[in-house]
Amino acid sequence: MVRRSSITNMFAGSPVHPLQQHMEKCCECIGHLPAFFRAVADRDYEKAEEIQGIISNLEVEADDMKHDLRMNLPNSLFMPMPREQILDIVRQQDKIANTSKDIAGIMIGRKAELPEPIAELFIAFVNRANDAATQAKTAINELDELVETGFRGGQITKVSDMISELDDIEHDTDKIERQLRHALFTIENDYPPLNMMFLYRVIDWVGKLADISQRVGSRLQLLLAR
Repeated sequence: MVRRSSITNMFAGSPVHPLQQHMEKCCECIGHLPAFFRAVADRDYEKAEEIQGIISNLEVEADDMKHDLRMNLPNSLFMPMPREQILDIVRQQDKIANTSKDIAGIMIGRKAELPEPIAELFIAFVNRANDAATQAKTAINELDELVETGFRGGQITKVSDMISELDDIEHDTDKIERQLRHALFTIENDYPPLNMMFLYRVIDWVGKLADISQRVGSRLQLLLAR
């Protein structure tokens, strides 16, 4: 559990650090999804439930960090970035943790299975969504340098390139999602319709994880344009 005092102390240096710490925690949530879906594909539900519990605990920690960040964020004209924009980035980051928890929880709740013909492609899809979140975190971690340089100079180009790469990863995730939907379509008559409908929904949620990560990058890009 994250202690309020530790978060408060971070603000003594820069409001950027709690934002980065929160993103790190949110990325830990999605980072467990590939192993979770591997366990589901292997029908190792004991392992899957263990990982789901880890994700759930991490989401609670991320939620505590979000709350403390909001409560302790200075409302000052001397902030290096507009307060509203910091809070907007936090909201987007938090959706990564929330959605990861929801996906794992619903999969466990339904004892959902991954059909063997699509299992590897599905896991590749989840991995690529995780790549998007990791890239967004990498960009957020450059905020220290951006603040130090006053959002000017070569650091702007560096972060802009990171955001462009994030966009490429998100587009790649979209491509895999289309392939996965087609693959699921070709086998859906061999499985119970309700199970197939549920898997289409889960595909949608995993795709949204990449979209949310891209939105984190978009919010950061707004800061570059200040």
